[in-house]
Amino acid sequence: MPDPIRYQFIIDGKLSERALAAFPELDASDRAPGEVTTLYGPITDTAALRGIMARIDSLGLTLLEMRQMPD
Repeated sequence: MPDPIRYQFIIDGKLSERALAAFPELDASDRAPGEVTTLYGPITDTAALRGIMARIDSLGLTLLEMRQMPD
């Protein structure tokens, strides 16, 4: 099994505690308080990445940027 790859997801707006709870495998930070929320962490495989993207979509969140982070 390959090593997890770290990803960063920049979401428009400040996420509520309830929305943050939908992403237990990721850490969160406010880069610019009230403007965007950054979720980041290791993703084990493509299925896990697709699951995160599906949760972002189902919660109606606006994904501004997604990127693979350097090791």
